[in-house]
Amino acid sequence: MALISLTERSIFFRIYAGLLLVCLAVVFFAYLLVDTINQERIQSYREKVSTGAFYLISQGVAHQQEPSRRQYWLSDASRLFGESFSVVPMNTVEFKGREIRRLNEEKTVFRYDPAAKESTIYHRIAGEDNLLTVKLSQVGERQVRALTIFLLDDLSYYPTIEAKTGRLQFLSQKFSYPIQIRPIDSVGLDSSQIARIRRDEPVILYKDGDGIQNSLISFVVASEVDTSVIVIGPVDLFNWFPLNLIASVILICLLLISLGVYGLIFPLERRLQLLQAGVNRVMKGDLNTRVQVVGHDDVARLSSTFNAMTQHIKRLIEAQRELTRAVSHELRTPVARIRFAVDMLADEDDYESRQFQKQYIDEDIESLNELIDEILTYAKLEEGSPKLEWELVDLGDLVKQVERETNALGKDIKVTVNITSPRAQAMADRRYLHRVVQNLAGNAMRYAESSIIIGTGVLKGRAFVSVEDDGQGIKEEDREKVFVPFTRLDDSRTRASGGYGLGLSIVSRIAFWFNANLKVDESPDLKGARFIMDWPAKQTGVYIVADELTQAKSDKVLIGD
Repeated sequence: MALISLTERSIFFRIYAGLLLVCLAVVFFAYLLVDTINQERIQSYREKVSTGAFYLISQGVAHQQEPSRRQYWLSDASRLFGESFSVVPMNTVEFKGREIRRLNEEKTVFRYDPAAKESTIYHRIAGEDNLLTVKLSQVGERQVRALTIFLLDDLSYYPTIEAKTGRLQFLSQKFSYPIQIRPIDSVGLDSSQIARIRRDEPVILYKDGDGIQNSLISFVVASEVDTSVIVIGPVDLFNWFPLNLIASVILICLLLISLGVYGLIFPLERRLQLLQAGVNRVMKGDLNTRVQVVGHDDVARLSSTFNAMTQHIKRLIEAQRELTRAVSHELRTPVARIRFAVDMLADEDDYESRQFQKQYIDEDIESLNELIDEILTYAKLEEGSPKLEWELVDLGDLVKQVERETNALGKDIKVTVNITSPRAQAMADRRYLHRVVQNLAGNAMRYAESSIIIGTGVLKGRAFVSVEDDGQGIKEEDREKVFVPFTRLDDSRTRASGGYGLGLSIVSRIAFWFNANLKVDESPDLKGARFIMDWPAKQTGVYIVADELTQAKSDKVLIGD
């Protein structure tokens, strides 16, 4: 049960087990492949070697035209060869297409029976539809001696040296190895071998392979000239592919491959284990956990996404807590004023006083509605990715609309528009972009003394909107704090100025989803605060980046080696 559980839960166990099965399958396939190749090679070798010999024997049969002489010749050849030759009609044996082509090309058909360990050889007699056939169990010195006799018998039909030499050159093509008359001194025979040649006995010369070439064997027989001999060969000996050696090499190679794969996979496994350890710590509530990000591969991106996820979850939880505390605090004041006004309304008999109390109640209810609207907007932007309806927005028309809406408030502050580009257009969600400019303008209206400037344009492929005022400005060390929800910096920015501290927080969240940069600095013209948001004017795709403006700073626990 433990093994089944391990195979189900560990992907790397399945990888290693699958790799082992692949290695075993490769070894088995290699064994079958080598064995098949060996069988094809030995079949080709047998046919090539036997073709010349049986062509020579079939020529001897073809010279015997009378049946009695042919039968006598076959009997004599069988006695010399050690196996019984026979002549059968070609149509009495069933051949494959490849075998028929070989017979028609005067080549030998070689059939080996592995069960009986016996070979059957067929060769077509020239000019006839008859086959010379023999069953052969093994090849030894007797068969070699018989072959030399058949060769000398064939050469006897060619009386001159030139004719014999030409015949040997022709037979070399049939045998697939050279057969030539050479001076006896050039062969390199010792005295005992020369004595055997004098006794008409064949001499076998063997040359061992040097690791690159196969082993060679040659046959030397006497010729009609005492100073010359007939050299048959050299003939390549068949070399089997050593299956055991090949299997061992394959196993060693696969073992090295397995070790290499393990060396490549183990770091990946280790990094995933670290990621799992980080997930376990987050499950226990430790949202400060961070995992080590190594490299730029898929696991590194997964680790980076995990860190961003835990960071986002922590910020959401902290924002929810802060929002809950701030909401309870912000709601308490207007609710208390409404309760006080209701009590006063119950005790007041004067009509005008009752109207004043009613007006106060309406103003507080309106404040509550505004607060709830701000809270819902901020929560919607904070909880996840909003549905953005991207379109090409005319920035000039947008800021002019905000100018008209701001001037409609009737405050004694001059609002001007500065459009730096003739055709300022950019991809954006018009509704959310309008909210950004509106919030920034509303914030500037609270703290400006006499004028504000709303600017927009497109510069180097990035669109921007800016709002600046001539108020007291914001200290450099406090500029990031203004984007934190329900934050008020000093007495100059209190409830008396209006607002609940959510307007700029909403702007920062919209900037986050716009993949925009948001900053605050000093206005170069009005000397007050200036808020600028810029984003890509042409967005083919939007991706989430780290929110450095609203992210609360926290200690990080690094999970690593």
